[in-house]
Amino acid sequence: MTVRAAWLPPTGQTRADTRLAPLGVMAPEGELVTRAGVIAGGTPLTATGVGPMQVQISTGRAIVQGTAAQGAYPVVVTAPETLTVVDGSAQHGRIDSVVIRVSDGQYDTSGQTSVALEIIQGAPSATPTAPTLPPAALRLWDITVPAGISAGIGGLDWTRALNDRRRYTAAYGGIIPRGWDLSFPGAYDGQYRDSGGQLERWNASSAAWQAYPVDSGWQPLALAAGYGHPGHGMPAAWRRIGPMVILRGRIGPTGGGTIPNGATIFTLPAQARPAGNKEFAWASPRDQSNKTPSVCRVEIQPGGIVRTYEFVELPAWISLDSVTYTVD
Repeated sequence: MTVRAAWLPPTGQTRADTRLAPLGVMAPEGELVTRAGVIAGGTPLTATGVGPMQVQISTGRAIVQGTAAQGAYPVVVTAPETLTVVDGSAQHGRIDSVVIRVSDGQYDTSGQTSVALEIIQGAPSATPTAPTLPPAALRLWDITVPAGISAGIGGLDWTRALNDRRRYTAAYGGIIPRGWDLSFPGAYDGQYRDSGGQLERWNASSAAWQAYPVDSGWQPLALAAGYGHPGHGMPAAWRRIGPMVILRGRIGPTGGGTIPNGATIFTLPAQARPAGNKEFAWASPRDQSNKTPSVCRVEIQPGGIVRTYEFVELPAWISLDSVTYTVD
């Protein structure tokens, strides 16, 4: 057999079954439930049209989850399998699903102990949807079957008929690769997945996947009354990436003039505040012409208050560019 499952046959499991099928603790979805999915590596379980109404599924490995009491089945396809799609119905199109399906007579009514690649037919409809799967079945591909299609009239256009529905899984603690569906929730705080160019971490308290390291993106600073953007350079903003905070932009009096010593110019939001006081020497000009450079000192006080002090000369504006610090 070319489709085999470890720990399924009541007798006769071979050493090769055990070696080939993926074993070990896989990604959980609950206390007793394992995340079903394809095991990444190479191009597992791809679909290729090999005839007008025939599709071939390539080799690969996967985990198929049954009911919670049933547990999960490690499965391996050791040679390509060819499946035949039933002709389209006369009136409406339908969506069929290619699945790996485990039949286990101890838990279902099949009366069998087997595993196979199958096509489960969807119902013909003016607005067809993919079929609901029975327990212990893992969807790999959907096939759009137009009304009236058959081998006699040319068969399926495989470039348009196939829709990838492979989802992936990984060993416990591993990063789950990107699959077709990113709507699934995490199972535990600190679980990771690849969303396609971005690593994400599951935040259980927020019940959400969050970019990792956490990146707030650029956020405007809430300036104190009487202060704003002095008409050149970037508006003042902050950004947090992981524990690192970056500031940028320029701040000056909205009515012109200079910034007095001891002035509160803005207050940082809670997520951008350092654990203790921070002091910086920031570039600033002595006058609005920007031709006479100077340096002023600025400190971040408890509560996120940012104030100026110890000027050589009172500045017309201060620059936040290149200011970085950590929150811890």
